[in-house]
Amino acid sequence: MDSATTRSQPQPSAELLRRTTNSPAPEESKDESRRARLPRTRGRVRVAFCIDNMGVGGTELNALRTAERLDPAVFDVSVVCLQEQGPLLTRYQKLGIPVLSLPLGRLHGITALRQGARLARYLSRQRVDIVHSHDVYNNIFATAWARMVRTPVVIASRRWWDDVPRTALRVVNRYAYRFSDCVIANSRTVADLLVTEDRVHGDRVAVISNFVDESAFAPLAPAEHGRLMAELGVPPGSVVIGCIAGLRPVKDHASLITAMAKLRSRWPSLRLVLVGDGEARQSLAALVRQLGLTDVVHFAGLRPNEPNLHHLFDISVLCSLSEAFPNSIVEAMAAGKPVVATRVGGVVDAVVDGETGLLVSPRSPGPLGDAIEQLLIDPGLRRGLGEAAARRARTQFHASHVLPSLESLYDRLLASRAR
Repeated sequence: MDSATTRSQPQPSAELLRRTTNSPAPEESKDESRRARLPRTRGRVRVAFCIDNMGVGGTELNALRTAERLDPAVFDVSVVCLQEQGPLLTRYQKLGIPVLSLPLGRLHGITALRQGARLARYLSRQRVDIVHSHDVYNNIFATAWARMVRTPVVIASRRWWDDVPRTALRVVNRYAYRFSDCVIANSRTVADLLVTEDRVHGDRVAVISNFVDESAFAPLAPAEHGRLMAELGVPPGSVVIGCIAGLRPVKDHASLITAMAKLRSRWPSLRLVLVGDGEARQSLAALVRQLGLTDVVHFAGLRPNEPNLHHLFDISVLCSLSEAFPNSIVEAMAAGKPVVATRVGGVVDAVVDGETGLLVSPRSPGPLGDAIEQLLIDPGLRRGLGEAAARRARTQFHASHVLPSLESLYDRLLASRAR
C-alpha cells in the first residue's frame, strides 16, 4: 500500500467489515431463501450494469459472469456499454441480455450530452431500479445521469489499486462517489483505499470479491490435459510454470522471463506458458530470443476461460506491478496450484503468504526465481500450498458465497430507499 493510504484517516466501519463475501449479517441465516428477501412488488428487480467496453478484461469478465449467474427469476439485467463492439457482446446476446451501446470517446462535450440524454431516457423508460457501474468512466458518466432521473439505487465501483490513467479522472471520480448510495470494492485492500484515500464513509463501502464457479475446481481429463499441452508445444514430462494475464507492462512478464533464464540451467525440464495477449507481446518475444529461451517460453495467446488452464501448471505465477483483486490468482487457487505472486494491492487478500502461496516484492526477478525454485525443490510444500489454496478458494471465493452477498447488498439498498 502506498504512503497515501497510511495517513491518519477515517477507518472502515464495522459495517464495511461485515459486507464481505464470507461474512453474512449475524441475523441472516445461511439457508434463508435468496428470493424471499428481495422486493417483489413490481416483479423482478431491474438492474443496469454499466461497463466501459466488451473486451476480455478482468472487470468486463466479472460483470458478464455476474450477469450470467444472477437469478433470472429475481433480476432483470440489462447492460449499458460505452463502446459498440467487443468479443463479450456475443455472450450477452446469447443470454438474451439487452445491451444499450452508447459510444463515447470522452466524458464531456456535445456527444457526451447526447449519449447521457439517451441513457436518462432509457433508465426512465425501463424503470431501472439499480444502476451498477463497474469502472471509473461509468462512475462518472452513468452515476450522474442516473441521479438526474432519480434511479432508486446507484452503485459505483473501485476495481483498481492505483492504475487510473489520468489525474483528472481520479479527481472527478472521487466526486462521483458522492452521488452513489454505495461503492463496491473487489477486495478489502481496495476498500481501505476508498476510505483512506477517496474519503468515502465506511458505511457506504461494500466488499464483493471476484469469484469462481465449481467448474474451476474440476481437474482436466488426462486426454484433454495431454491434448492442450501438445497444442501449446510443451514436451511430455515438463515442469510447467504458468501465468495467465494480459501481455501488458503492468503485468511485468519481463521479470518472470528473466527469472526463468536463471533457473533454466538447474532445471532443464522447466517450461513457461504465458496465456494472454497484448501490446507487450513483441517486446517480450524479443526478450525471450535475447535470453535464448525460445524452447522454454510458450506464448499461448488468448484462450477461452473454460476449462481452467491453471490445471495445466505445476506452479502459477502473477508478477504484476498493480492489482486490485486478480481473477487469475483465484482461478489458480481453485485448481489447487501454489501461487507465487507479487505483494501488491489486493493480492494479499487472496494469497496467504506461506500458507497458500509465496509473495515477493514487485520488479524483483531474483526473489521471484528463488520463490519458484523453493517450490521446485520441495514437491511436498508445493502440494500442501496447493491444497490449502483450493480450500481457501472454495470457502472464500466460490460463486455460491459471493453472489448471495451481492444480492443481499442490492436488497438492503433497495429497502433503505423504500423507507
